[in-house]
Amino acid sequence: MKALFASLLVVCAGSALAQDVLIRGATVHTATSKGTLTNTDVLIRDGRIHSVGTGLSASGGTTIDARGRALTPGMFAGLTTIGVEEVTQEESTNDAALGLGAPAYEMQWRPEFDVSTAYNARSVLVPVTRVEGMTWTVLTPGTAESGNFLAGQGAAVTLDGRQDAVLDGSRSLFINLGGQMNSHSGGSRAAQWMLLEQAAYETRNRFTGDKALMHPLGREAFARYMAGGRVIFNVDRAGDIVKTIAIAKQYGMKPVIAGGAEAWMVADELAEAKVPVIIDALANLPNTFDQIGSRLDNAALLHKAGVKITFTQFSDSHNARKVRQTAGNAVAHGMPKEAAITALTADAADIFGLGATRGRIAAGQSADLVLWSGDPLDVTSLADNVWIAGRPVEMRSRQFELRDRYLQRLKQSTTN
Repeated sequence: MKALFASLLVVCAGSALAQDVLIRGATVHTATSKGTLTNTDVLIRDGRIHSVGTGLSASGGTTIDARGRALTPGMFAGLTTIGVEEVTQEESTNDAALGLGAPAYEMQWRPEFDVSTAYNARSVLVPVTRVEGMTWTVLTPGTAESGNFLAGQGAAVTLDGRQDAVLDGSRSLFINLGGQMNSHSGGSRAAQWMLLEQAAYETRNRFTGDKALMHPLGREAFARYMAGGRVIFNVDRAGDIVKTIAIAKQYGMKPVIAGGAEAWMVADELAEAKVPVIIDALANLPNTFDQIGSRLDNAALLHKAGVKITFTQFSDSHNARKVRQTAGNAVAHGMPKEAAITALTADAADIFGLGATRGRIAAGQSADLVLWSGDPLDVTSLADNVWIAGRPVEMRSRQFELRDRYLQRLKQSTTN
């Protein structure tokens, strides 16, 4: 098990100790206006991308011959509970949702709840995810049975194994809307808009009456999001998406749509308002009445309309590494391949306020990189090498340890 524990630790103590790494002769998907560059070198120095070009040289360090293989920025693992939910059915390992025991309609809102404070960098899901080329994720709070539709705050974390993994500027408020939340809002989605209005009124007027919806700390937290903060609205129905755009504009929020099963129906409105969408491109069935209009070319239609998108898998953090498959599915249904790779890298970083430091292969960016065995969006391709902030990731996980253990036992049993 020593290799497993090693895979949970950062390989080097700090970027100052990291040696130069030269990746030579790669097919570089830059996720920038330069597009894809063939037979190109990338030099990593002090945890960042130093230069991108041809004929580069490194002073010592490591040189890797890419032999034309694809090199991409580290990919976004989607909205997950990695590190805050280990075993779904074991309550002691599940810290994603806030439930205070009261009926949903009697509970006060707690926007000050921030699920990222419970992040466990030693979670076995961290190496399982990053060895597949996912270098960061956004922790999302869940909605407990005894909760309300305002779930709380989450943030992006890097999957390099350090505990102080939250990425500055990424913190977001999560609000779940639609018919699935009726039990958390007095039985009607109309009450969801009513309560949002009340929360805004209380925040603006510093209301402190006995029937206040929020505690003082909650109002302070909500005020930050009414001053241009990022709010992730988990909503599917086209009509609800339009209402979300309007109420976010009215109260000074910066909205992002998550889910968006019917987003294609209002693509022009989303593009005009510059509201990005986080979707599961495998969603094509009406699992709820809010998703009647689900279709497999949702991503392609949104991209064509000029909507910035990225991908996720909802309620599947243990398989977050498979988000590449959702992007590949979007390509199979009309989205350009380069746009899909950019959606999982640069666009995801931009959506969460991280575009200045990660998501692209360009000088000055954090050296979060993945060298692939084949097409990055092909499910048969593997991540051959992964770097986070210029440090090589130990390409081992608990799954690999279990595989090797039982294959060895199987080999022994067949030879006896």
